[in-house]
Amino acid sequence: MVTPSPCMNRFSHLWNSNIRHVVNQGHAEHALVLFRQMKRRGVTPNNFTFPFVAKACAALSHLRNSQTIHAHILKSCFQSNIFVQTAMVDTYVKCGQLEDAHNVFVEMPVRDIASWNAMLLGFAQCGFLHRLSCLLRQMRLSGIWPDSVTVLLLLDAILHVKNLTFLGAVHSFGIRIGVHMDVSVANTLIAAYAKCGDLCSAETVFDEIDPGVRSVVSWNSMIAAYANFENNVKAIICYKGVLDCGFSPDISTILNLLSSCMQRMALFHGLLVHSHGVQLGCDSDVCVVNTLICMYSKCGDVHSARFLFDGMSNKTCVSWTVMISGCAEKGYMSEALALFNAMEAAGEKPDLVTVLALISGCGQMGALELGKWIDNYTINKGLKDNVVVCNALIGMYAKCGSYNGAKELFNTMANRSVVTWTTMITACALSGDVKDALDLFFMMLEMGTKPNHVTFLAVLQACAHGGLLERGLECFNMMTQKYGISPGIDHYSCMVDLLGRRGHLREALEIIKCMPFEPDAGIWSALLSACKLHGKMEIGRYVSEKLFELEPQVAVPYVEMANIYASAEMWDGVAAIRKKMKYLQVRKFPGQSIIQVNGKSTIFTVEDRDHPETLYIYDMLDGLTSHSKKGLLALSESGLLNVKGSERYMQRKKLRLETYGRNCAKRG
Repeated sequence: MVTPSPCMNRFSHLWNSNIRHVVNQGHAEHALVLFRQMKRRGVTPNNFTFPFVAKACAALSHLRNSQTIHAHILKSCFQSNIFVQTAMVDTYVKCGQLEDAHNVFVEMPVRDIASWNAMLLGFAQCGFLHRLSCLLRQMRLSGIWPDSVTVLLLLDAILHVKNLTFLGAVHSFGIRIGVHMDVSVANTLIAAYAKCGDLCSAETVFDEIDPGVRSVVSWNSMIAAYANFENNVKAIICYKGVLDCGFSPDISTILNLLSSCMQRMALFHGLLVHSHGVQLGCDSDVCVVNTLICMYSKCGDVHSARFLFDGMSNKTCVSWTVMISGCAEKGYMSEALALFNAMEAAGEKPDLVTVLALISGCGQMGALELGKWIDNYTINKGLKDNVVVCNALIGMYAKCGSYNGAKELFNTMANRSVVTWTTMITACALSGDVKDALDLFFMMLEMGTKPNHVTFLAVLQACAHGGLLERGLECFNMMTQKYGISPGIDHYSCMVDLLGRRGHLREALEIIKCMPFEPDAGIWSALLSACKLHGKMEIGRYVSEKLFELEPQVAVPYVEMANIYASAEMWDGVAAIRKKMKYLQVRKFPGQSIIQVNGKSTIFTVEDRDHPETLYIYDMLDGLTSHSKKGLLALSESGLLNVKGSERYMQRKKLRLETYGRNCAKRG
């Protein structure tokens, strides 16, 4: 090794310049090589060298290298230098060694705002709100005034927990110290409010930004906020504002706009954004193409999504996954599986999200055999140990009607999260095993797992299916009083359904009127079904009128109310409903049935004649009908079935229908 000399030490600034350059260019490993060469050539690092090298270690998140650099610092005369020590605090934070970072921070003889912010960053990223608030209090007592970076760090911590109350407190703190008008702080506040579910506050913050200092990031943040709420109309209006103000949209603008168009009704806006993306030259960006594929799939246009996918020259794992997910969501499971196999053949390894997309599709389509194949695939690929995969498989088995498959998998799981318990409780409720669902819930509580709002929703649904009013009220009170969970509209809907099934329609209506938010069509529909069940005409009329206002083109409430009138033999009411449906051009769409043959799903509707195998299908149905009649005749002859009684019932029903038809004909 070359002996250091004063002449060599004068060249340290050249080494520092080279190290800084490669670090800023993103070549952190090269920076460490340069530092090693610098030491070997006898050039002594100084107070500028160590921060650059520490930054390289932070970029790599390499603990061993960070500790080595720290050892070099402790042997040098710069161990008490504020810039060097701050750099080491930041490095340990980036390496995930929060206690080591705190030890360095505590030993600093002098700290500036950068030092405090570096330590605050560590607590913020780990979500340690209590330690964060204590450190902030110490900072103020030390006479250090927080700046905009401090507020940004606090906002970062809030995003980890998504607590609107904490966010409001940080916003107030920013106003108090006078940094709320900083455009970076305002942009982050917009994003934070949107992610915490408060769009109005996000809009208020955006409106308060001086138009002269608004950047394209400000507009992108607002568009992203609308996308978070799937409000494509306001997102497009915001985009027009970007253009009117003379800003040049970037890739983030297009990505956020496309994210706002992820529902069927937004396809036209999605097409417009796509055309603008082409004009801006963004359509060649792989992230934009992936988002376009996702957008078209979510809007129901899988063919356009597939056209874009097939035209990609460089398909990433995300590209394959969004296309597979789009096919699976639409019910094209055979196509999704073919894409999955093609993905592996192309040398692209499916990741966790890809497998979860297939599992979700199997659950939606009831493709149990394919679901079992994916279950075996997760075992072969070592994914079965992942609790998220197991949760998805439990849900899939339950939706496919294989309660035993879901239960067997649940019993083999060593580590169960709250999602695991909730999924299994839902599976029990779906299969009608209300007792098992409640037993699992109380077992979960005994084992110390804290339920969330989804868990209580599953329990209330189970109580509603079983008609267990007292137990349902007990669980509802437990949710609000013991666990402090504010009930959402779905929880209230379950309680309305539960009360309605037991005939307490007045109490159910009172709950709807006392809710802290406006009732939706789902909750009114639950009450209308109860009115039909118990033949409550007066409340049924009131509820149906509410539904007609909310969803005038949906046929279900009209049909339900017509059935209530028919049950009471009030044919004038039935005729009035039919007339109203005809006037409003409300169409009743028939239900669908799905079967799988050789792994391919086929959808049928009533009187369906469009299937290519229609003749064979109806021949088979005729054969089954003939076989059923022979079976009924055999049972009748054996005395096990009163066919004549059944025939009399059918004749009475036919007579009632004919009478109704004649009455309708008389009224024109």
